[in-house]
Amino acid sequence: MSKSLADLVGEALSEIDEVAPEEAHHILAAPDREGWHFLDVREADEFAAGHIPGARLVPRGFLEVRADLVHPKRDPWLADRARPLILYCGGGHRSALAAQSLQQMGFQRVMSLSEGWAGWTKRDYPVES
Repeated sequence: MSKSLADLVGEALSEIDEVAPEEAHHILAAPDREGWHFLDVREADEFAAGHIPGARLVPRGFLEVRADLVHPKRDPWLADRARPLILYCGGGHRSALAAQSLQQMGFQRVMSLSEGWAGWTKRDYPVES
């Protein structure tokens, strides 16, 4: 049986934690962001058009490569499996799938921003470009 995007995202959401935009905004404003880091899994052009202040870009298509511990194109910043990460994308689908993948790769504290960038900007929360 083939699965739809909605099926895949639904499965991911049953396995991961989500953070509401309001809570993510609170974390962003907290001293040292309470240890959390924002990871944008959208494409480079989306990131360049605007992103959450201080977010780091790792496009969804490269995430597992960058997070792998031995791949030649790995990102050493992603070697720390205990680093708390809030992932976001345009609407919450890519980040849910990305959070699921990172959990499967051993990341211990990863959340997906519900509503994604759309929910963030709808609330007029801080943006940088």
